[in-house]
Amino acid sequence: MATLLLVHAHPDDEAISTGGVIMKAKADGHRVVLITATRGEVGEIYNMDEEAARPRLGEIRTQELKTAGKILGVDRIEFLGYRDSGMVDTADNANPESFHQAPMAEAAARLGVFIREEHPDVVITYGEDGVYGHPDHIKAHHVTNAALDLESTERSPVKKLYYTAIPRSMMQAFMEQMPEEAQRQNVGMRIVGTPDELVTTRIDASDYVDRKREAFSAHVSQNDPNSWFATMADQIYRLAFSTEYFQLARGKAGSELPETDVFAGLS
Repeated sequence: MATLLLVHAHPDDEAISTGGVIMKAKADGHRVVLITATRGEVGEIYNMDEEAARPRLGEIRTQELKTAGKILGVDRIEFLGYRDSGMVDTADNANPESFHQAPMAEAAARLGVFIREEHPDVVITYGEDGVYGHPDHIKAHHVTNAALDLESTERSPVKKLYYTAIPRSMMQAFMEQMPEEAQRQNVGMRIVGTPDELVTTRIDASDYVDRKREAFSAHVSQNDPNSWFATMADQIYRLAFSTEYFQLARGKAGSELPETDVFAGLS
């Protein structure tokens, strides 16, 4: 049995981009550990009274994450203990308790504790653009690399590091087909996508796509019932989310490219 450790920024991030790889790892007999930097305290609020939910949103989203984790089969969930930094260029970015403001050495040391405890073989986080420029996603990228640099001097067992990826060609095609209303809803997302030539790994998540959607639905406070995502036809959803893509950032590919398993090549 090997161990997969994922470093995400907020509750709900785990389901969409890595729900399939999590469930595949579990189906193949591996251990899965999820580290989340924040509890998503400043996220949007749907399906509940905002005035009542806002003061305890971190607690609500923690419980939602635990529910989603059970659906996905996560063995261990931990938090780094920082506050949600909010979207780019918002006042929350300056909060001294935010992940965005966390000293790099301190945050890397916190993550390093879990790396030493779990001895993961494979680690997954975001690329340097944080997928769509969110400060916490970008910080997770840098903190994960800093923690691995620190642990590499202590004989870290991590053999492969992956970044989540959306192939640029696929993102461009998706945007062209996206309804105009959906494009307006996502005008600030700035998802450019990973250059196709850097995408090394494709995970077939078709067997898990229903549970993946169920796991995201468990994040009730984050599910806008009127969003393009919630109203997406099942056929389109399956086409968009039945494959997960990754960029191998550290370590060696375990097969001809594209790999079909993040554990490929590991004995």
